[in-house]
Parts: sequence; structure tokens; C-alpha cells
Amino acid sequence: MKFYVLLLILISAGYAFAQNPVKVKKLLSTRAVERPKLDGILNDKCWVGVPIATDFVESNPVPGRIEKLERRTEVKIIYDDEAIYLSAQLYDEPDSVAHELMTRDNIGTADYIGIIFDTFLDKRNGNGFFVTAAGVQFDAKYSPDAGEDPNWNAVWESAVRHNENGWSCEMKIPYSALRFSDKPVQDWGVNMIRRRALANVQTFWNFVDPKVNGLMNQEGIYTGLKDIKPPLRLSFSPYLAAYVNHFPANLPGIKNTITSFNGGMDVKYGINNSFTLDMTLVPDFGQVKSDNRILNLTPFEVKFNENRQFFTEGTELFNKGDLFYSKRIGSIPSYHNYLSIKEDEDIIKDQTEAKVLNATKISGRTAKGLGIGVFNAITKHVEIEVQDATGGIRAVETQPLTNYNILVFDQSLKNNSSVTFINTNVLRQGAAYDANVSAFLFNINDKKNTYFINGNAKMSYIKSENAGTGFNYELKAGKQSGNFNFNYGLKYADDKFDPSDMGFFTNNNFLNHSAYVAYNIFKPSKWYNEWQNWFNATYSRRVVPADYQSLGLMLGTYVRFKNFWSVETNLNYNSRNNDFYESRNGQVYKTPENYSIAVYVNPNRSKAYHFGGNVRYKAQQLFKGKEYRFYLYQNLRLNDQVGLNLQLDFTPNYNYVNWVATQNNQALFSRYDRRTVENSLNGKYSFTNRMGLTVGIRHYWSDRRNKEFFLLQNDGNLAAYGGEPLKGLDRNYNVFNVDLIYTWQFAPGSEISLSYKDAAETNANYFTKKYTENLNGILSAPQNNSLSLKVLYYIDYLNLKSRKK
Repeated sequence: MKFYVLLLILISAGYAFAQNPVKVKKLLSTRAVERPKLDGILNDKCWVGVPIATDFVESNPVPGRIEKLERRTEVKIIYDDEAIYLSAQLYDEPDSVAHELMTRDNIGTADYIGIIFDTFLDKRNGNGFFVTAAGVQFDAKYSPDAGEDPNWNAVWESAVRHNENGWSCEMKIPYSALRFSDKPVQDWGVNMIRRRALANVQTFWNFVDPKVNGLMNQEGIYTGLKDIKPPLRLSFSPYLAAYVNHFPANLPGIKNTITSFNGGMDVKYGINNSFTLDMTLVPDFGQVKSDNRILNLTPFEVKFNENRQFFTEGTELFNKGDLFYSKRIGSIPSYHNYLSIKEDEDIIKDQTEAKVLNATKISGRTAKGLGIGVFNAITKHVEIEVQDATGGIRAVETQPLTNYNILVFDQSLKNNSSVTFINTNVLRQGAAYDANVSAFLFNINDKKNTYFINGNAKMSYIKSENAGTGFNYELKAGKQSGNFNFNYGLKYADDKFDPSDMGFFTNNNFLNHSAYVAYNIFKPSKWYNEWQNWFNATYSRRVVPADYQSLGLMLGTYVRFKNFWSVETNLNYNSRNNDFYESRNGQVYKTPENYSIAVYVNPNRSKAYHFGGNVRYKAQQLFKGKEYRFYLYQNLRLNDQVGLNLQLDFTPNYNYVNWVATQNNQALFSRYDRRTVENSLNGKYSFTNRMGLTVGIRHYWSDRRNKEFFLLQNDGNLAAYGGEPLKGLDRNYNVFNVDLIYTWQFAPGSEISLSYKDAAETNANYFTKKYTENLNGILSAPQNNSLSLKVLYYIDYLNLKSRKK
């Protein structure tokens, strides 16, 4: 299991009734008389006499239990004018230490030691540095809104050694990796975390109670740092990339094989003690993992994960308010203009993605807790080629030069509270419309972090004849800590609110109510370690014109057993709803009443071979529609270097009813069967903790086999279709992807990567019954093959300057 999943329980858990306050541990700082030799052997003189952080407290599986003497943790911290240094002796039986080799920022099945610094002691934000027993580094940012952000990366050093007492570790965290004030004497928030993977035990130096909401607010204090100065933080990461791409288009004037060379640079500059500028000039995203594309039969777009590092690293400020969907920048823009294409013209060369010319982030937080973020990105205009009946070819601009901007002010308050203002702005060259969204957010907690109230007010403005100004409001209040939690939420959006130009958006014009109740037990019993139970109810109405939309109920339970297996069960019920979007023309469709049950099973992931999955059954009242889902995953760790993951997902639907086409502005629906099969194989071979090979292979197949057609009536019900026979409305969609990537971190922050990609996609209006025929069909379809080599070199200005001296 990835490390951030482990911490998610701690970050999102709640604490119920008022508890006696836990004593905050303090560790006295020590200035180093000399620097340690970073080899993982703790025999340097600088460690003698340094105060020891020990007596770690278990948070999982038995909260509050002190670690045993024979498995104790001893951490020492010293500092000088350049960096913070950490040594740790982690006592254990040598055979009990897990040390799976992974690539950077991946933990796998391995013990680790980590430290999180809150340099401004605001009990909200932190930077974490972790090292596994295999010497693999992992770093992350922490905040109340984003939780753990594993996409943040810093350049630092570490070394581990295995010994007769378990294993040991040393770290050097340069001040250039942190942001802090220039006060002559400083206290920092700090916590240390240890994981013993095979025993499924996680401990903290300062106890982190899983019943208490939050992580950073449960930290200890590192006291008395004296006379440390924030350094000049300036680094450059130039890159060169070469590509060979082959696609058998076999068209006149179009080459099947294309080569290209790219070059650019990433720049990081510390503007002052608190703020950093990140800039990417002529970025290259050619080696980014492929999106998991699917057959989408809904009226809304699919939201894909962002895999481009610049748009995932250090973006916690910009993600506030859910107004920033970074794939809008270049990858999935919201604006496309095909209106200038004439009826007798066909598109012969299409392009949907826009090239990102440059992007800049400025972000940080002052000593008084004011976070400020400024974001800017520019994408190049997009032209496609069309051909008329006479063979004439011309270029058509479908996307203009576009400028994306975000401005954020986020003020931290007492009790882990905050208020925020955020503005997103999209400016397009020429006659294309511009868009602007502003929002005010607040999150207020009581002194014990038990009760809360949060909400926001948003306004969107689109400079267009057919749009205008829209508003959205949200309010939620309740109890977030303790065994018993609850909240009530209210969301409103008028029919003009639209943040889609820079955010992800499905629909507006709603007034939603939600109520949530949960009772969680974190104290282990004879047969379980943890037991959570919850109930959720939602009710929605359309605003203009006012009408009922939906009612949904959900009941769930999660149990983690003593053998570290877990089972989750969910029961869902949806009444007959008024769906104003499925018809695609504004007509209401009265969706059938339905219910579902799902069971999720997760194993003890410390085992070399483990498997899990889920099953789901969903039933619709209309035509006795049914849906099943069978999902199975298997993980096999052959040794510390080789690991395999296989995922099998089969979802058949029978007698489902949805929109299928529009004919003369009349919505046509069909009763259909559908099968969806998604199989993926992932593997890794780690040569060292700095060099590895990963492979991902995915085949997705989904179809739609129409059986009967209907007309949507004005009252929202369906009537039999009696028109001409309808053909060409079945669907058969296949996607096949291969991502093979070799990476070598040959120096801190520097990397060589070699990537091979294969992609194929077919989308037919007739179905192919057998899975093997679909697999053979996609493998024999035209394949888009790409081979690329990228070299990135990290240059730190201070290191470069010292070498010259």
C-alpha cells in the first residue's frame, strides 16, 4: 500500500467526545560541532550527547500503546548553518525488517522512518522526509485541505545500514528544501513516524490519536534553533529530450515516422524566506503516463487524473475551492471552435491538445500564516487541417493563444481554521470569450477541533452573449472528532454558474441537502482492530424552474480484523428521480428506482502474495435492469526487486435504459445490454534504490448492444418507438496501452529516463461478442508507437558557487 494511503486514515479521522489533552513532547535542539559522514553508521562524534527522541507511541493497530524496548526507536537531530541532520537507530529483529526496493516516492512493503517539520509552527502545514529500510526516499507536503501531497519533491540526502540491532539511518535536509523565518531563535513543530511493515505497526514520536481530526495539530516541538539563516534558494533543471513516433497513417503527405528534439528548463527561486517561484520553460510532457480512457455513456465528461509533475507538485493552495482542474491547461481544454469548418470540408489532421509554452507558480506562507499563491500558464494556439471536395487544404484555428491565471490568499487562523480568497481567470486571444471565477472560503474549528463549520461563496463570469454571471454557495457544519461524528451540508448553484474554463464542472441549477452520521471505534477488541459505521442521505432540487431532482440513501460499515484483513459493505438506495441532463435536450427523464449492495475485501498487504477485490449488485425497477461488478486484484512480490500486479475487472449490465440518440430534437432512449472488461498488468524491476524499470499494460473493452428503442415523452416517461428501424447506434470501444519506463537518478535531483509507449483505440458502431476477438482486433489495429529519451540535470546555485571557490 502506498504510504499516503496509510496516513489518510490519520489525516481524515475524527475525534468524538472531549478527551484529556495529550502532553506535547519537546526536543531540545543541538548545534553540530561537526558534520556527520552520511553513511548510515552512527559512530560520528557529532551524535555523542545529543538528546534522544524515543518512546514512540502506536497509532495503529493499538492507539496509545508505547513501543516495546526491544523494538524501540531512537532519533537524534542536530543542525548547523547549512542543514538539519537526523540519525535513527530502529531496533528490531533483522529478519523482521522489510526492505522492498522501489523507485523514488514509492514505499512498497518496507519499513521506514520519517520526520515532518512545521517550520512556522502554525500546526497546519508541514514538509515530510522519509527513508525506507531499502534506502528509498519519499517526501511530501501536508496541509488540512490537501492532506498528504506526495507530488512535492525536494533534493536531500540519506543513507541506511542494516545491523545486528535492526537498521539505522542518517539524513541531511538542506535549508534550501525548507521555508522558515530569519528569527534569531526559533521553535519548529516536528514529529517522527516509524512503520514496521511486516507487523503492520505505525508509531509516532508525539502521539497521533486516530480519533482526533488532523495530523499537524498533533505534532511535538523542536525548540531553540539559533542563528540559522534561510539560504539563497536557486536551482536550475535543464532538460533535453528526443522522440521517435510511428503511426501507420499511410496517407499522402503525412509521414508515418516522425522524429523531434525538445529542450527546456525548470527554475526554482526563493524570492524571500517564505516564497518560492517555480517556472517551467518549454515543458515536455511526452513521457507522462497515458490516461485511462473509457467508453462514456453519460451526459458529463470524464475526469482524468493529472500526471504532469509541474501541475501536481506544490499546488495545494491552487486546489482550494475545487476551481482548478489542471488538465484544462493544454491537455483537455474547455474551448474548441469548429464553427468555421464548411459543410463540404472534412478534417484530415485534428489536434485537441494545446502545447504549453510556459508555466509559473509563486507560492508560500508568511510567518503570520498568510499563504499567497500566483499561477500563470500560456498555451499555444491550435490549428487543424481540413480538405474540401476539390482537394483543397486549409488551416483552421480551433483554439487561440490562451492565458490561464490563479490568485490565492489563504490566512491560517487559530484552532486549525482558515479563510481563503481565490480567483481564476482565463484570457483568450481574439474573439474567443474570456472567463473569470472568484470565491471566498472559510473553515472554522472550535478549540478542541471537535466541532466545525465551513463553506464558500463563488461567482463565475463568462464574457459571452449566451452566458453571464453565476453564483454558487456551500455550507457545512457538524462534529468531526470522536467516535460519534455528524454533519449537515447545503449546496446551491444558479443556472448561470459555470467554472468549467479552468475547473471541472458537470452541472449547475441545483439546491442540494446532505446529512451524515458516523460512529467509529478505534480501540481494538478481541476480533477487530477498527470498526467504522456511517449513514448518509442526500436530497436535491432544481432551482429554475423549481422541481424535485433526487433522493439517495447510503449505509456503510468497515471492519479491520486482527489479521489485518478488512471488509467494507455499502448499501445504496435511489428513489425515482427527475434527471434533466440524460436527454441532452432539456427534457426531464424519470429515472427508475434502484438499489445496490457492494462488498470490498482488502488483504494483509505485507504478505508477499495477496489478493483482494469487490463485488457489486445493482437493480433497477424499470425492465428489471441489473448490473454486476466483479473486481479482483493480485500482488506478487517475488523478491525485493521484482513485483507484479494484476487487475481484472468485469462489469456486465442487462436491460439498462439510457439516452442513445437525438432525432429532430426528440430524445431517443434504448434498452440495452453492456459488458465492460478492463484488464491491466503492472510490473517493476528495481536495480537499485535509484534505478528501476516499470511497465504498465492495459486493455479496456466496453460495448452497447441495443435491444429496444423508446421516445422520451414530455412527462418524463418512455413510449415505444414506432419509426423507421434505427441502425448504427450500437457501440464497441477498445483501448490498449503499454507504458514502459526506465529511470535512473544518477545524481540528487538529476535523472535519465527512457520511455516506450504503445497506444491503440477503436470505436465502432457495431458490437463484437467475444472478448478474444476484441483483444485480437485492438492488437491488429494501427498502433501509435513512441520511443523517447530524456535527460534532466539538477544544478544548485550555492553548490555551483562553492565548487568554483
